[in-house]
Amino acid sequence: MLNDTTREAIAGQIFSCFKTREQLPLLTKSHPELDMEDAYRIQEKVVSKFIAEGRKVKGYKIGLTSKAMQDMIGATEPDYSSVLDDMFVDEGAELSRDSLATPMVEIEIAFVMKKRLQGPFVNAAEVIQATDFILPSIEVVDFRVAPAPGINVRDTIPDLAAVGKVALGGNPVRLDAIDVRDINAELLINGEVRESGHSSAVLGNPVTAVVWLVNKLSEFGVAFEPGDVIFSGSCVRALPVQAGDSVTARFDKGLGDVNLTFK
Repeated sequence: MLNDTTREAIAGQIFSCFKTREQLPLLTKSHPELDMEDAYRIQEKVVSKFIAEGRKVKGYKIGLTSKAMQDMIGATEPDYSSVLDDMFVDEGAELSRDSLATPMVEIEIAFVMKKRLQGPFVNAAEVIQATDFILPSIEVVDFRVAPAPGINVRDTIPDLAAVGKVALGGNPVRLDAIDVRDINAELLINGEVRESGHSSAVLGNPVTAVVWLVNKLSEFGVAFEPGDVIFSGSCVRALPVQAGDSVTARFDKGLGDVNLTFK
């Protein structure tokens, strides 16, 4: 475990990387003693630095929702991060590739909360009752800690779980109008289907991922607030994007498409 001075120093480095788009080497190489509590405490400090600048937390992302991804990065459970207000971009937006370090895209179902919800011991029924509606979304994954052989979840959690930008579709669907376990999704790049998946790939049910998160956040005294957007985890692999690429997330069951382009 790291002392608080070291945690603060690492948080400052990561915060600076958001401004400069320079990348750090793996934290677990320079600080092999860094543990999971350190990772989340550093993340908290990074978020606090943004809040001190006037930014607001508008939601949370859940990552590593498949066993294969957890095994690949040395995790035993999903991970999460706050999502800040200026990380949200409009559907159809054009993003500058040069404003990002190592961008990749993935597609997710987003839950929008209508009431406050705090763990521990929250169950699926309570998550469903607290959800206003769901939306399709694209997450642009980005890395301030540079991906490298041996990368571990303890490298990515301090880096806000590698969140870059997020875009929401504009067609809300209520949970009582859909079987959220049975949604098909495709990730298209330049009009070509590059990945396809099914919502059941997210812990068997995206609701289960949201239950996990609200209970996990309670360990840090954090709750979901009305209007928070919860990105429940991708059902497909993240894919890299380059300048000139157009990206579409396509969902059935009435959720529709979300589009982004990169210049």
